[in-house]
Amino acid sequence: MRILGIFLLSPLFSLAFSEQPFNSLLLPAIIETRINELDDETNLHCTSWRFAAETNNLAPWKAVPAECADYVKDYMVERAYVIDLEKVSDEAEVYASSVELSGDGKDIWVFDIDETLLSNLPYYIEHGYGAEVFDHLEFDKWVEKGRAPAIEASLKLYQKVRDLGYKVFLLTGRSESHRLVTVENLINAGFQNWDKLILRSSEDKWKTATEYKSEKREGMVDDGYKIRGNSGDQWSDLLGSSMSERSFKLPNPMYYIP
Repeated sequence: MRILGIFLLSPLFSLAFSEQPFNSLLLPAIIETRINELDDETNLHCTSWRFAAETNNLAPWKAVPAECADYVKDYMVERAYVIDLEKVSDEAEVYASSVELSGDGKDIWVFDIDETLLSNLPYYIEHGYGAEVFDHLEFDKWVEKGRAPAIEASLKLYQKVRDLGYKVFLLTGRSESHRLVTVENLINAGFQNWDKLILRSSEDKWKTATEYKSEKREGMVDDGYKIRGNSGDQWSDLLGSSMSERSFKLPNPMYYIP
C-alpha cells in the first residue's frame, strides 16, 4: 500500500515542484491512469504465470494466485480459451490426417476426459475458477450429477479420429465407482463408440496421475497397440513412459495434477 501511494502521488510531486499552476481537475485522470497501469502490470504478471503453468515450468501448485483469479476467470469465460482449444484441436486434426495407419486395428488415440472431452467449468464457476484449493469430495458431487458439457473443439477432433479409423481409448483419473455416470455423461454430451474406457481402480488410488497413466499406456503397448496421438489438459496425461508419437496439451490454468 505504501508503494502504491507513492506511485499514485508521484505526478503530484512533479506538479508541486514545477512552475506550472496545479489544476485539481487533473487529479482523477492522473489516478485513473496510474490504476490502469497497475491493472496492465497485473495482467502481464498473470499472463506470465499462466504461460509458466501451461508449459509446466512452475513447481506443483495448488491454486490460482489470488491476484490472478479475475484474470483466469476472464480467460475462461471469454473468447481466448475457446480460440486456444480450437487451435489445439485443429493442429491435432492435421496430424491425425497425416498419419499412415497400419490397417491392423492397432492404431489408437488416447483422450483424457475432464477438461479434455468434458468441461467442468460450471463447477469451477462456483469455486473461484481454481482460486480455491481443490476439494475432492465437492468435485465428486459434481461428477455424480453427470452434467458436464462437451468441449466442442474436442468433440470435433474425437469424431474426426474415429472417422479416420483410429481406435479411441479414454484414460481418465476418475474412479471406477464413477463408471456408470461417466458413460452416461459422455454419451449425452455427444461422445460415442469409444473402444475402451479406463478408470482408476482401488489399486491405482495412491499413484500419481503420471504413474497411473504411464502404466496404463504401457499395458496398451504390451497388447500391441500403437499410440499415435494423446490429448490431455495436464502434463501428467502426456508425460511418463510409453508416450504417444504426438501429444496435444489443451489449456487449463485452473488446476494442476502431478
